[in-house]
Amino acid sequence: MNDKNSFIECFRGAAPYIHAHTRKIFVLQISGDVVASDGFSHLIHDLALLNSLAIKLVIVFGVRPQIDKILKEKNVVSEYCGPLRITDEASINSVMQAVGDVKIKIEALLSMGLPNSPMADSAIKVASGNYVTGRPYGIFNGVDLNLTGKVRSVEKETINNRLEAGEIVLITPLGYSTTGEVFNLSSIEIATQISIELAADKLIMFNNSRILKGDNGETIRQITCAEAKTNLDADSKKNIDETSANALAQGIKACESGVKRIHYIDENIDGALLQELFTLDGVGTLLTSTPFDTIRQASINDIAGIYELIEPLEHQGILVKRSLDKIEDDINDYIVLVRDGTVIACAALHDYPKEKVMELACVAVHPDYQNQSMGEMLYKSIEALANNNGAKMLLVFTTQTEHWFIEKGFVETEISSLPIEKQETYNYQRNSKVLIKRINV
Repeated sequence: MNDKNSFIECFRGAAPYIHAHTRKIFVLQISGDVVASDGFSHLIHDLALLNSLAIKLVIVFGVRPQIDKILKEKNVVSEYCGPLRITDEASINSVMQAVGDVKIKIEALLSMGLPNSPMADSAIKVASGNYVTGRPYGIFNGVDLNLTGKVRSVEKETINNRLEAGEIVLITPLGYSTTGEVFNLSSIEIATQISIELAADKLIMFNNSRILKGDNGETIRQITCAEAKTNLDADSKKNIDETSANALAQGIKACESGVKRIHYIDENIDGALLQELFTLDGVGTLLTSTPFDTIRQASINDIAGIYELIEPLEHQGILVKRSLDKIEDDINDYIVLVRDGTVIACAALHDYPKEKVMELACVAVHPDYQNQSMGEMLYKSIEALANNNGAKMLLVFTTQTEHWFIEKGFVETEISSLPIEKQETYNYQRNSKVLIKRINV
């Protein structure tokens, strides 16, 4: 595929997400490590791009390594209680210095607009202020954390007004009290609380690429709140560092409080944010209250997706040709596996109640998702549905996939054993193998 065709395909794939994300609120938590990384300027330019697409952005940044650097220069060693820094009167000035340096850096980068583009001179407005009220954290594990604090409240209305004006809202990891005190807060906690208060569509965290890895070391792409809680139980938590465990716990809190999607992104991948937001599979880990992949009965809204899925297989002779009208007539027989609104697998289950036989037909999985157990998931749902409907036998006609069905317990049979209706319509020209599997026995 040449570059032109690749661009066209990518842009067409991104278009539905551009439409879906417009005017939505995204809260982004960016750690101090990300701020200090070589790729940070690229990330800021990507955020400027999102702003140009009318996506409402709240950026919450952290400064832990920046604070450590300043304190080291002053020969001051920070004390910690678990993952929390103990912030005393002497170190709060270093915290404020680090916050000021990073805030200025981000504002300067955002002021560049979109470099080397027609939008290079476009003005991106950044709003910042005392939007977060803090309070003392208090005693943690018997230790007074002094000026380390927690979020007391968020100026939700003020932030919303700035977002409606098209401005990017920049939040520092500081909280201010009504008595004039300044508290050192966790950027993860602030981002979580703001996402809840604003009913954000997404909470995106960049500093925790390590937290959700499978046994093979690969990133877990999707996880539900219930599954994530298992990662935090006593046995599993030993494999997660304290900061990452906190990020996961805060993500669960946001998810259970109504934030639709929480994303954990590896900041080391250039363009990871854009890939996560504008492609079907993304590159990070998605935390949701319900499974990302859904198996359900098809509706008329799925007809085009089913047709697009099966048409290549029809041209290859693997499936019998079906018109859009035929799919619509039989739509109540179809089961689809949907990922983020896209049909990635389908099957039909035709009922012959007199013989207590159900025919499994039109099984198709998108090429990008073959060998990923999608067919297995779909088949298990199909067989469960046939069992629940009281069928005694599953029937399938196949020309090229008989071994896949044999692995599922199907055996070959004669045409004469079929329901009369299927015997009369059997296509001898295709010469399909006839396979059956007895169920409910």
